[in-house]
Amino acid sequence: MNGKNRKDIAAGLEVDIVLKQDQRTGKRTRGIVKDILTNSGTHPHGIKVRLTDGQVGRVQEIYPKR
Repeated sequence: MNGKNRKDIAAGLEVDIVLKQDQRTGKRTRGIVKDILTNSGTHPHGIKVRLTDGQVGRVQEIYPKR
């Protein structure tokens, strides 16, 4: 699942994000969502979130709960 719809993302989900400094390369960072920072329902580049370790980026992939 991609991370462009806010309704698909919730705290506690495992996701891949792209950090601001990695936008040019597309390098992904995996983590657990702590906070959703984007207020709108959708975003073309991915919903911005804060991970539990404090990193902030846009969601590229959502992994289903196991």
